Amino acid sequence: MTIYKIARKLSAAAVLAMVGVTAFAGNPDRRGQNGATELLLNPWARSSGINSLNTASIRGLESERINVAGLAFVTGTDMCFSRTNYLSGTGININSFGLATKLGGEESSKGVLGLTIMNFDFGNIEITNENFPDGGIGTYRPQFMNIGISYAKVFSNRIYGGVTFRLINQSVPDASASGFALDAGIQYQTGERDRTKFGISLRNIGTPMAYSGDALAYRALVANGKFDQTLYQRSASFELPSLMNIGGSYDLITNDIQKLTMVANFTSNSFTADNFGAGLEYSWRNMVMVRAGYRHADENEVHTGMAGGLSLNLPFAKDDDGNVTRTFSIDYSYRPSNPFQGTHALGILLKL
Repeated sequence: MTIYKIARKLSAAAVLAMVGVTAFAGNPDRRGQNGATELLLNPWARSSGINSLNTASIRGLESERINVAGLAFVTGTDMCFSRTNYLSGTGININSFGLATKLGGEESSKGVLGLTIMNFDFGNIEITNENFPDGGIGTYRPQFMNIGISYAKVFSNRIYGGVTFRLINQSVPDASASGFALDAGIQYQTGERDRTKFGISLRNIGTPMAYSGDALAYRALVANGKFDQTLYQRSASFELPSLMNIGGSYDLITNDIQKLTMVANFTSNSFTADNFGAGLEYSWRNMVMVRAGYRHADENEVHTGMAGGLSLNLPFAKDDDGNVTRTFSIDYSYRPSNPFQGTHALGILLKL
């Protein structure tokens, strides 16, 4: 690819970014007017340890939640499971599973296909009504789930891109809401040993959602009390929490022993204030990784300030040249919250 073509693509990306920032500029006055806010949460243990600031440098399966272009770096098959203790003390947990595979084998240029599932566990909640305000008549379990199908591809040795189609479902007894969302992202890397990286992602662009079901029905007398009929109330629709991430990263140190990467990110939200932050990730022999990131956000946000994480990569297979081909990783992250006692995430990643 010529320098002219690269410059043209980057110019188009820059224009897209400026248009996106204008269209999706943060607006705290619209807070509370959207729904499906679970789409804003990062359930993965590795990337959440740097406060999800690695839009430009994220790689592998976890990229589907931040910048799906990073999925293009999967070289074989990745499997990931993560459990998040969300806002410790609330009893809410998030279970996530993902699978990604390179189409056509390692040398193929057909791209990478990924599947991710994110499910909330709210525990048992007491059923109450006007006669039993304290419960005692049973429990129910809300179900919040989204399923994403992602595709990413290497377009050149510098440019990577991808898209995610996501099905969203929320349900309580006798009422539910469903919708679709689209994510898209690109990454560009350049410089000696590809030390400089840039990334842009647009997330949660989709259909409005509204609840429907028997829970919205009630019995009433109509026609001057002559007829007893079942009537349905209309539920107001709500929009998805669209946002745009713009990020960059630079490898301060990169060699066969260690690597130190600095990241920075700006997020333009459509229903809350914009936020920005920066972080560092250190890797020793690609076996031990430590990361931390600071995100400056509106004081009304749940997760603000510093987050940190740790990863242990354990190789268990090598090729004839001694290169690691399979690894088993354990990831952990902690994000402080106000109030409650922070969010803990523990994940397992298997690279085959």
